[in-house]
Amino acid sequence: MDLLSTLVDKGLRREAPTRDEALAVLRTPDEDVLDVVAAAGKVRREFFGRRVKLNYLVNLKSGLCPEDCSYCSQRLGSEAGILKYTWLKADQAAEAAAAGVAGGAKRVCLVASGRGPTDRDVDRVSATIAAIKERNADVEVCACLGLLSDGQAERLKSAGADAYNHNLNTSEATYADICTTHGYEDRVQTVQQAQAAGMSACSGLIAGMGESDEDLVDVVFALRALDPDSVPVNFLIPFEGTPLAGEWDLTPQRCLKILAMVRFVCPDVEVRLAGGREIHLRSLQPLALHLANSVFLGDYLTSEGQAGRADLEMIADAGFEVEEAGRTTLPPHRADGPVRDEGPPTDGVPAPDDAPAGEPVRAARTDLVAVRRRGAGTELPPNA
Repeated sequence: MDLLSTLVDKGLRREAPTRDEALAVLRTPDEDVLDVVAAAGKVRREFFGRRVKLNYLVNLKSGLCPEDCSYCSQRLGSEAGILKYTWLKADQAAEAAAAGVAGGAKRVCLVASGRGPTDRDVDRVSATIAAIKERNADVEVCACLGLLSDGQAERLKSAGADAYNHNLNTSEATYADICTTHGYEDRVQTVQQAQAAGMSACSGLIAGMGESDEDLVDVVFALRALDPDSVPVNFLIPFEGTPLAGEWDLTPQRCLKILAMVRFVCPDVEVRLAGGREIHLRSLQPLALHLANSVFLGDYLTSEGQAGRADLEMIADAGFEVEEAGRTTLPPHRADGPVRDEGPPTDGVPAPDDAPAGEPVRAARTDLVAVRRRGAGTELPPNA
């Protein structure tokens, strides 16, 4: 049985590929990328059909973060010309969230810059959750507030938060290369706190920060072991004024292979096509829907995304359908508490170090990075 047939067979059984098999997906020649998409698409359809879940970001507090994450436009010392504002009032955030729900979003993601929330911040977010659910009782609310202190996860759960997001971003071995003000284990602990409090865990990665194939495989297997319900896959947005402004090595084909590898390793979780898709996938975005079953609608935290109407048209034209309100996203076996293994087996298909990885795009496309100037924190209508 060839590699892709093996991966499909394992994925349908919810069995992890080997590490070498995952590496081999990333090292597939670009001319074979459609075969990879078709194979991973079979696994995606098995657990999620042709449904696409829409999510909407609301940036509650933008900029001026004391952390030094190299990829972030809101970081300490960032010279990116982004919007900067303090906490939105609950009614302002609810108004912004309503635009996303009207556009078809099932989940609203409330994000605030900073190392982690104070207890007063948790009070603010709790009031915002109440205001959002007063307007739209069935909407899912995910909080993303940084590192959590003892008891804060439980308070957010009691306030109505359905999920908590905290990304691992990259492998444990290279985490110190992108951030020095907190560690990889801090992030793992926060995800575990959210899970222990009964919230759905959302944790993913950022590709395109100069990491190796091995780093990508390491972080995805770490995510499988951590067992979040949602895995957002971000592609670096190289903001001018940040340390990673010169990282422009992703190609559309590379992005598709990364998404396929994530799907094979995490076959039955919500894989979310997240930040940077427009910049790096470009005209191949519709193919990514065969791998990811979830997307962010409209704009991101500090950058503008594809127009919300264009997102909806893309989903329809690709033959997919927006997941309706009231529909459970995850397959039933996950809702019942799935048992996951702790990591990859060691046997499998070798992936030599000199395997082709495709030609990177090295010219910086800074024209594709549009700083967000509308929606939350402005007087202009949001993109949804």
